[in-house]
Order: sequence, then structure tokens, then C-alpha cells
Amino acid sequence: MHCGVDEAGRGSVMGPLVVGAVSVDTDEPLRAIGVKDSKKLTPKARERMYDEITSVSKWTVVIATAADVDAQRKLMSLNEVELRMFGEALNVLGAKRAYADCPDVNETSFQRRLETLVPGAEIIAKHKADDTYPVVSAASIVAKVTRDRMMDDIRAEFGVNIGSGYPSDHYTMDFIREWIERNGKAPHDVRCSWEPVRQMLSAKANTKISDW
Repeated sequence: MHCGVDEAGRGSVMGPLVVGAVSVDTDEPLRAIGVKDSKKLTPKARERMYDEITSVSKWTVVIATAADVDAQRKLMSLNEVELRMFGEALNVLGAKRAYADCPDVNETSFQRRLETLVPGAEIIAKHKADDTYPVVSAASIVAKVTRDRMMDDIRAEFGVNIGSGYPSDHYTMDFIREWIERNGKAPHDVRCSWEPVRQMLSAKANTKISDW
């Protein structure tokens, strides 16, 4: 049995960071499903594959909300946050051999640190592992679909187009900017530790001071 682990939402400014992990005896069922890097699939294909993946594997997700990410970023790097979430997910599955999509520039260092968090497991950490190992592709799909569903819930709560949650999405950034202008603070589910949001909050605070 071997595992794959990957994340969705690492670089987002809004919404959760989700780590998905999948465990299978063999990659054959995953190959039959046609798994690939979740970013290369349509939302409809991801939803279909999610149902198929979760029916042929053991799987789990670990979720850090925007507030969780902000709190942890005061203590450690984003790579360290992700590393710990990877370790938690792999321990839930009782991983003995695992492939991880490595977010760190140093694959060897990340691999060794992850092995210390998952005692007795052999870890292979590689860049673009979600493109190389079907079990990591499957994990990326589980993480992405979980995050997308959570973003749908957030979208429904606000009742407006909040976009994808990424800084490159002008719908997301316009929503955050307009909310801060109206309310003087960021909306919940936004990562205030991200520099674009810090700049918006700072600009609003300076505007209030100048009003005097």
C-alpha cells in the first residue's frame, strides 16, 4: 500500500488551504479513472473523479482555514505549515510509503523533514509529483474538489461573485478591496497575512487618520 499527498489553495488569498491524501494497494484503479494533475481537469471531470477515487481508496483531508493560516504564519513559514499538514494526513492513513508534491525548492530537505513527522515511512518528495505519480494526482483532485466545495459555501454566504480566491483573480481582489472600504476590516475567510490584503488594510487605516 502506498500514499500520495498534495494541496490545494496554497497561494490563495481567500479560502482554506486543503491537503488531500490517498492510499491504494496499486495505481491500476487510479490509472483506469484517468487521474491527472487537478489543474489540468475541468471542474466537472474533477467532481466525477473525486467520487471514483474516494470509492477505490482510503483517503483523508486536512484543512486550515484562512484564520488558521494567518495564526500559523506568525510562527512558521508556509512551507512548514504545509509540511505539518502533509504529516498529519499521512499519519491518519498509516503511510509506510508515500509520494509528496514538494513545495520546497529543496526536495531532499523537505523529504527528510516529512519523514521525521511520519515515523517509519519512506517518503519520496518531488516537484510536480502530481504530474508523475497517479496516487499524488488523485490526492490533488481530492484536495481541489474539497476546497472548491468550501469556496462554493463561502460564495453562497456572501451572495456575490468572490472569484476563485486567488490574488490573480480580479473578482476576488475587487471584492476584498470593496469590503475593506465599506467595513474597515477584511472579510472572514481572507488571509490578512497576505501582502496585498495588508496593503489594503494599511491604506484604509491611513485614510481614516487623514480624515481627521
